Amino acid sequence: MNKKYGNLFKEFFEGEKSGGIILIFVTLLSFLIANSSFQDSYIHFWETEFLGLKLELWVNDVLMSFFFLLIGLELKREFISGELSEQKKAVLPFVSATGGVLVPAAIYLFFNAGLKTQSGFGIPMATDIAFALGALSLLGNRIPLSIKVFLTALAVIDDLAAIVVIALFYSTNIDWINLGLAFAIFGVLLVMNRMKVKSLLPYLVLGVLMWYFMHQSGIHATISGVLLAFTIPAAKNETKSSAGLLQDYLDKPVPFFILPIFAMANTAITINPEWGKLFSEPYSLGIIIGLVFGKPIGISLFTFIFVKTGICELPEKSNWKELIAVSFLGGIGFTMSIFVTLLAFDDLSIINNAKFMILISSLTAGIIGITLLKLVLKK
Repeated sequence: MNKKYGNLFKEFFEGEKSGGIILIFVTLLSFLIANSSFQDSYIHFWETEFLGLKLELWVNDVLMSFFFLLIGLELKREFISGELSEQKKAVLPFVSATGGVLVPAAIYLFFNAGLKTQSGFGIPMATDIAFALGALSLLGNRIPLSIKVFLTALAVIDDLAAIVVIALFYSTNIDWINLGLAFAIFGVLLVMNRMKVKSLLPYLVLGVLMWYFMHQSGIHATISGVLLAFTIPAAKNETKSSAGLLQDYLDKPVPFFILPIFAMANTAITINPEWGKLFSEPYSLGIIIGLVFGKPIGISLFTFIFVKTGICELPEKSNWKELIAVSFLGGIGFTMSIFVTLLAFDDLSIINNAKFMILISSLTAGIIGITLLKLVLKK
């Protein structure tokens, strides 16, 4: 791993680690407030309208577009100068992520196929980068850097898969005129990229317009953030490229402001008095088994098959025990899992209960992963 990339990753990891710790804190705080005497006023606060939209929608549709923009920029950097820039290195996280996406989705559908909750198959597919790296950071420097890079690349590819799933399966009543206008603007942005327009301002102005038409089309507007990221000029050896500058601008606001607000707005979860019975619900089983067991099984199984066939190899200075242990951290779904939940279901009680199951599952997967890593690293 070259020194430049090592420094880039170190900066990214440190930022995500701190962001993960803040996410844990605000999630616990939101959960406690939602189940206190302030419950009604707290839940009502997020339903307050501002400029025609509820605050919760401002967070989920507007602010989260910046999160998706940052994800797109991170993906772009990975492909240009990061772990995914070399075909041989890129194969492993792609293979592992594929298993970590397909197996949990299959498990969820096993319990929910034919039911009204089958639309939630995308919930256990994604890994939360901030939470996963935040959990991994608890072990400090004992974790090989290659494992940290592997988990990051895996989570980034998971997010890409989740974005594709959202675009294909969670968009309804499409307005083709508005969608056509959104993609026409996307086309203009691509032309600007080809013409080497480096100023960020025209990209951002057109990006806002693309977001508006995407929002009006019925496709979830946050997808426009990823599309915009792919059009902004980037360079392999140019640290001050337009994409690099924008990522620098977003690296702090997203993990330290936008994601904590998203967590606060979407973890105002009230505990069902009969919460014990929820664990037998098909969607609960799909989420829990999908995240806690499906993710590590899918990641490990696909990795094992492709490593043994010689198509790819384990991360540098790592072993199977470490990879299996860290694969459990892939079961920390949180941000993207909650996001998909909001798109997959209309029933507010199911949404509330599914969020609760995501929290339980993510916590369980994180504890198992950290515990196994501690045991493995002692040997």
